[in-house]
Order: sequence, then C-alpha cells, then structure tokens
Amino acid sequence: MKTFYIETFGCQMNVHDTEKVVGALAARGYREVDSPEKADLVLYNTCSIRDKAEKKVYSRLQQFRREKSKVFGVLGCVAQQEGEQIFERAPHVRLVCGSASYSRLPELIAEIEQGRERVTGLSLDAEQTFETPYARRRSRFQAFLTIIEGCDKSCAYCVVPFTRGPERSRTSAAVMEEVRRLAAEGYTEITLLGQNVNSYRDPSPARWDFATLLARVAEVPGIRRVRFTTSHPADFTREIVAVIEEKETVCNHVHLPVQSGSDRVLARMQRLYTRERYLECIGWMKAARRPIAITTDIIVGFPGETERDFERTIALLDEVQYDSLFSFKYSPRPNAPALALDEQVPEEEKGRRLRILQEYQRAIQIRKNARLVGTVQEVLVERFNPATGQWVGHTPENRTLNFTCAGSGEESLLGRYVNVLVTRSGPNSLAGESLTGTSPAAPDAGAGLGAPPTNS
Repeated sequence: MKTFYIETFGCQMNVHDTEKVVGALAARGYREVDSPEKADLVLYNTCSIRDKAEKKVYSRLQQFRREKSKVFGVLGCVAQQEGEQIFERAPHVRLVCGSASYSRLPELIAEIEQGRERVTGLSLDAEQTFETPYARRRSRFQAFLTIIEGCDKSCAYCVVPFTRGPERSRTSAAVMEEVRRLAAEGYTEITLLGQNVNSYRDPSPARWDFATLLARVAEVPGIRRVRFTTSHPADFTREIVAVIEEKETVCNHVHLPVQSGSDRVLARMQRLYTRERYLECIGWMKAARRPIAITTDIIVGFPGETERDFERTIALLDEVQYDSLFSFKYSPRPNAPALALDEQVPEEEKGRRLRILQEYQRAIQIRKNARLVGTVQEVLVERFNPATGQWVGHTPENRTLNFTCAGSGEESLLGRYVNVLVTRSGPNSLAGESLTGTSPAAPDAGAGLGAPPTNS
C-alpha cells in the first residue's frame, strides 16, 4: 500500500489541507498517482458547506463500493460532520479523519497498515491544527498559509463551527517565521487563510490584529504579493483598507461575503451586520487611493426570503458593482440552526432566483472587464494551456488573464511577473499579449508542481 490518490473538494483551506496530507504521506514513503485506479490508498478531502459537494463525495465512493484491493479514506469537513456514520453509508471506507487531526495522519495510516480494519481521527483539539511539518505545496511560487482556523460566528446556514471548531489564531511570531522561510525558498505570493481571516487575534503578548499582521507580512523581503481570504464583514476594519492603500505588496482585492442584500434575511441568517454596516465597509474600499476589486458570496432562497428580499439583493449588486461573485441556492446542512426555520423556498423558485442573479451579475462583469481593454496588467504566470497556446495567470485584482507571448516555451514563464496588454475581455476573464520585459521567475523551491486539486 504505497501509492495514493487524493481528490479535493471545496475552498482554498481544503486545498492547503491537501498539501499537508500529501506531505505527510510522502514522508511515510507513499507516492502520489493521478487516478484512483492506480492507487492503493484513495482519499477524498471533503467540503460540507453545500449539499452538492457532499453528494459528489458519496457518488465517488459508490463507484468503488465493490473494490476490495484499495483502502478508502474520507477527510475534512464531511468526515468531521458525519464521523463514524460514514462507515454505515460506505462500508468499504476504512479511514475517517477531520482536518484538526492531520498531524496524526501518519499514525492512523500505520494502524491500517498493521491490519486495523477502521480508524478515525475526529478530535477538535485546538493544539492539533494549522501546519503539519510535512506540507508539500502544489506550486513552486505560490503558498497558502493558515493564520486562523475555526469560527466563533453562528450563521444559521453554516456547519463550519461544527466541522472546524472555535477560532484559534497562530502566534504572530509563528506566522512571520513561516513567511520568511517561504520567501527564502523562493515563494513570491502568499495567501493568508482563515474561515474568518480578519478575525485574527494574536494570542502572544504582541497582540497583533489582522491589519498589523498583514502589513508585517507585506514587508518581508522576497514576498511580492500578499492575498487573504475569507473576510467577515462584522470584523472588517478601515485599518485593513489602509494597509491595502499603503502596501503595494498587498493585492488590491477583497472577498467580502454578503450572502443577502436584505436586512430581514441577514437577521434570519444571524450574520451580525446590517446592509448599512456592510455598505460602510464597501465605502471604505471605494474611497481608497488604490482601486480595490470586490468580490462576494450570495445565497438565494434562504428560508423566508421573499421576492422583495431578493430584489434588495439585486439592488445591492447595482450599488456595489461587484467584480465577481459566487452564488448558490440555499441547501439545508446538518446541525445548522436554519434547519428549524419555517417558510422554505421551493427548489424551482430558488433556481429561478439564482438564474436572475447570475445573469444580472454577468452583465456587470462584461461591462467592468470591457473597461480594461487597452490597459496594461501585471500577471503572475501560473500555467500554460497547450490547447489554446496561451499562458494563464492572475492580476493583483485576482482577474484571470490569458495571454500569448512570442517565442516562449512552455516552462519559461512559470512563476514570472509579466506585463500584459489587455486586448479582449469576457464576463469571467481577460485576454491579451505580453509586452517586453518580465520579472525573474521564482526558483525551483519546495515540491514539484502536481496535478491541481478538483474544486467543487
């Protein structure tokens, strides 16, 4: 049992969790392969935020229900949420492990190797989280870094407090030490992660808040870009915007989930802010000296959402003019307070509202992206698409930009910062042509590039 395959569902924190798992398994002598058919150990790193992702995991498991020669494991949020019930729904699963127990993963795997039929790692011990000593990063120049884990909020639709536990922040010294190490290894873009990243509170005597930590990370030599996600409006401050204004290293993009434009729905969701308070945060960003791209999450069809409530959400899109958004139909989740709410919105109506919302936002994005045609954007080059003959990367505002570069081979631009003239635009991306001159590529640091995880 020395080869493994892992598929990842969900957010960037799950992607980073997979890096931890891959590193832990590699340290134990396992070799990653690119399909479950080739693997002795098959792992699914799961997300339980939405019902669709959870169903997809069980669908994957069903495909191999008669497979006896492989060991199957479920990791992450569904594992923490469902626990040993997973063994009942998928009897061929032998490992169930939540994210807080990844540091114990080699030990759990060893138990299976020694013949134990089923093992679990479901502790939410606050001391057993964050970074494992073996994280193997998927990129040579971009790194995720968890600074806070868990959530103290009680949003009515959300299971994160049950699957990730309460908020626990790393010390500022530990974060800074890791950032400096990553910079020394050649990483130039760092993304600070947390379920509520701007709720960060340094537990050490230094007592840094998130804005202070963000500014200090941006000052580390060798770090060229700093991103962060995801922010909660109740903890978003003017000081964070000031850091984005002052530190060019901090990318001018903020993901600030609103979920609804209606105060009545926000109250039912237990989101801890009003539309007015949310728009105050937006106002700080709109008034900043640097243009700041703003993205968000929206849920339609939350229990009790009326047509008037939905119209308030559409009006919010008009007022904010988001650069992009993630939108979803409400789906009931185990343990979430919204299960007890009445006035469920029919699925057909949820679908209708979602289509209207997405079409409305698509038109906004078409207009906003069209204004960028003729501008020059800096792109960190992340990959080459042989099907189109284009390089692919992101701007500081987190826009995807596909571009051509005369005379470059498929490896020559990876990790470089390239100035690109935007020649075309669409609702979800830009296209262009590189201009002369690029910044140096990141050296071949850390692990080699692996196959990208699958997000749902």
